[in-house]
Amino acid sequence: MEDTTNPAAHIQKLRKIHIPTERDHQLKQHIYRLFEVDSEGQQTAQPCRYTAGQETRGVILIEEPGGGKTTAVRTILQEAQFLELNPETGAPRYLEIQVPSPATLKSVGLTIAAALGIDHFSPYAKVWEIWATVKQRLGAAGISVLWLDEAQDLIMSRTANEVEESLRMIKSLMQGDNAVIPILSGTQRLSEVAAFDPQVSRRFTKIMPSNLQHGVDEAGLIAVVEYYCEEVSIEARVNADVMARLITGSRHRFGRGIDTIINAIECALWGGDKILTVDHFAEAWTMQEGCDPSENVFLSDHWLSIQLDSGAAEYDEARTKRQMKKLERV
Repeated sequence: MEDTTNPAAHIQKLRKIHIPTERDHQLKQHIYRLFEVDSEGQQTAQPCRYTAGQETRGVILIEEPGGGKTTAVRTILQEAQFLELNPETGAPRYLEIQVPSPATLKSVGLTIAAALGIDHFSPYAKVWEIWATVKQRLGAAGISVLWLDEAQDLIMSRTANEVEESLRMIKSLMQGDNAVIPILSGTQRLSEVAAFDPQVSRRFTKIMPSNLQHGVDEAGLIAVVEYYCEEVSIEARVNADVMARLITGSRHRFGRGIDTIINAIECALWGGDKILTVDHFAEAWTMQEGCDPSENVFLSDHWLSIQLDSGAAEYDEARTKRQMKKLERV
């Protein structure tokens, strides 16, 4: 029996809750429209065919880290009844893949192959052999959707030609008897797909959710806080100012905002408090950021001027250089 007096049990319950946003509604529409319906108007797992029945289409979801894109895609796919367990395989009709970083055409192919239960490739196997096997196995497994998460790493290859080869390989998965619907989710760099290969880009619809905005989203966030607090039987005492600080602290990203809300509730529960206040948000922020009170967005009078992630750009540039060096050794 679940111990409802244990704060950890409450928090575990909250973390299982998915709060849908406009992004979720758009994503569901973009995905569902790519499948055929039966004679009774019910969605099926059969992808729609375009270009005189020769190929499928796909979806690209572009959102910065912390926006909640991975949770959104996973939730939509898990809730799609027509993609539930294939009776012939006992597995869903979609496959989720975390793109390895740095990514090469071969490493991505091997990652997909491994997820399909193929681990017997020779070290000397050609890239085209790996992908031919992948496509055949996707068909044999009855997979309708291939989801590549963190797909921006597809453009980390050493040359533009290699990026184009990767995109053409994805295009090949959308053609022929075993064609699948690809979903690519990742950061802003995914928008560069069109520059590399317009022919591939036009085969995908794009979703680019807006960030949280001051003066627009505070009321909605208060409703989310109140909902979560009701789930764990405490009272929420927060206002628009606290939520404005939350928007800044979450870097205007919904997923990060949800994480901070849950962390604040956790602080209240462990403290035995029955009312959630800004103090709990400040405590959660300190735990997460490890900052001085003067740099805490929930405590400072000058919170709008606090510089967040000042070293993020430099870190990302250094990370890119490290990835490129690794690729040079491949």
